[in-house]
Amino acid sequence: MNTAIIKPQWSPLTVILMVLGFIVFWPLGLAVLGYILWGEKFGGSPEKAQAYWNKGCSWVGANKPRQWNNNRSYTMNSSGNAAFDEYRAEQLKRLEEERARLDAEIDAFHEYMANLNKAKDREEFDRFMNERRGSRQGYTDRSNGDTNNGWSNNNG
Repeated sequence: MNTAIIKPQWSPLTVILMVLGFIVFWPLGLAVLGYILWGEKFGGSPEKAQAYWNKGCSWVGANKPRQWNNNRSYTMNSSGNAAFDEYRAEQLKRLEEERARLDAEIDAFHEYMANLNKAKDREEFDRFMNERRGSRQGYTDRSNGDTNNGWSNNNG
């Protein structure tokens, strides 16, 4: 027996509540939309909701063949063949070493690019300062007799 006041279905009341929810506070509207779409699966009772959640968790657990560790390596269940398990462990170790080498190369490349950008910035700054010093030296040289540095008074 479903005793919910607002049924999880597309009705004028639920659409109005969803629109008002989006207008007032968008997560509220999203929650109402979720209730409309998936409310029947939960059945309106905490037991059914927990059962649905457990069913989803067990499906995810069954379809996940490996567990990742904190250090980028992962462990897999035994295949039942010791030779294959040994080969797989050897290959995974080789891949981890290759990954560590590639990470070191990436770090070296980033460091190289940072140094290159610093050198480029230094060159641009030195060029700017040389041009600025050159223009200041030219500022004191008045070979054409202009006393207002190129600014003329057009009033007279």
